[in-house]
Amino acid sequence: MRQGAHRAKTFLELLITAAVLVFADQWTKLLAVKHLKDQTDVELIPNVLYLHYLENRGAAFGIFQEQKIFLLLLTFVILAAVCYVLWRLPADKKFFAIKLLCFFLAAGGIGNCIDRIRLDYVVDFIYFSLIDFPVFNVADIYVTISVFLMLVLTLFYYKEEDFSFLKPNGSRQEQQ
Repeated sequence: MRQGAHRAKTFLELLITAAVLVFADQWTKLLAVKHLKDQTDVELIPNVLYLHYLENRGAAFGIFQEQKIFLLLLTFVILAAVCYVLWRLPADKKFFAIKLLCFFLAAGGIGNCIDRIRLDYVVDFIYFSLIDFPVFNVADIYVTISVFLMLVLTLFYYKEEDFSFLKPNGSRQEQQ
């Protein structure tokens, strides 16, 4: 496949995958607002997992409270970095995991970005009480798992030279 056609296909896949994932995130948040706001917590697993409505005006773990502009700019920078990686990513099957994880990372960022723009806060509703973990949402799951798995892949699967395609003038495998 020609380089241009591969890039177009990758971005079409990103749009479709991200749209489905963002829809799932937004739908769960809509359900949380409808069924959890101003209600008592719903216990899913006693003393372990609850549905608990929270309007988060910051980022993960409650940091950057009331910093909407900063968080939006950070999201746009991360989305630009994801697009850059996808643009430069070789068509090799070896990089499929990175491509998929970029899709999930983008969807998570977009899902929470929609909330920040539309509501001035992010709807969180999943509470893992066993370890008193901060309340989170589906978009947070996308971001956390994709970043964690990218880190694992970077440390244990890929070699440094596998990422030469990211260098502006570095060697780049010809895409097929």
